[in-house]
Amino acid sequence: MLRSGPVIDKVFGLMAKVAAVLTLAILVAILASLTVNAWPAIEKYGLGFFASAVWDPVQEEFGGLVMIYGTLMTSAIALIIAVPVSFGIALFLTELSPAWLKRPLGTAIELLAAIPSIVYGMWGLLVFGPILATYVQQPLQALFKGIPLLEALVSGPPVGIGILSAGIILAIMIIPFIAAVMRDVFEVTPTLLRESAYGLGATTWEVVSNVVLPYTKAGVIGGIMLGLGRAIGETMAVTFVIGNFNQLDSLSLFQAANSITSALANEFAEAGAGLHQASLMYLGLALFFITFVILSLSKLLLVQLKKQEGSKA
Repeated sequence: MLRSGPVIDKVFGLMAKVAAVLTLAILVAILASLTVNAWPAIEKYGLGFFASAVWDPVQEEFGGLVMIYGTLMTSAIALIIAVPVSFGIALFLTELSPAWLKRPLGTAIELLAAIPSIVYGMWGLLVFGPILATYVQQPLQALFKGIPLLEALVSGPPVGIGILSAGIILAIMIIPFIAAVMRDVFEVTPTLLRESAYGLGATTWEVVSNVVLPYTKAGVIGGIMLGLGRAIGETMAVTFVIGNFNQLDSLSLFQAANSITSALANEFAEAGAGLHQASLMYLGLALFFITFVILSLSKLLLVQLKKQEGSKA
């Protein structure tokens, strides 16, 4: 009787190859589709599209600087807030939390990821925005009044919407993703390594920084990249709180701005065929490129960390 194992292995391997090739084909097709549809804008503006802050559908003058700036700034703010908070949550759940609290607390944090983004947006606009304006923006404006650089960073009408508000909402949204990944990779660290470090007299922080993090750095960076991808691609929550303002009057953190995703959500349905629609597709192509660059940099970072490990060894 013929063994079915080798046949099943061959079929499984073929299916895996087909899935990999299909994924790559879909990626190339998306890139080609974006390029073809954005070509009128590429042909007219070239790379100058990314240096222009003008967005005037009436005069058919388009530039993506405001949207790109808003996307990068809100994502950066989200990471600055979310990464240390997520690290603290993962550290507490794996090293410090009592056993009876680990499961319910971990489940509660993961449930935050199940909340629809539009709910975050509505909460940010109706609840968080007024709180930010009253208890953060106004006091900061009074505190930094007369200090040139700091005053510029907190200038603008205290309405509670803008880049900072969008960044904080995004941070709240990506914390569950990053914290869950960090917790899972921290838990796969061999118990023998941890106990050996504790046996040598290491503190909890020394165990985490010298044992857990070096062992799980690939997973930690992967979790951060997952959260960053979620922040860059978020649409509805950002649309509610960023202000959807297509001009860049100042570099204030409270300045109303726009992002690539919110611009696409607000304008694509009403954009007529022609330069307006092509410019929106050009923004989509820019978002594709930004994501590719970020992922490439994360891979280079991992390679550099491995090289440093080899040199130390």
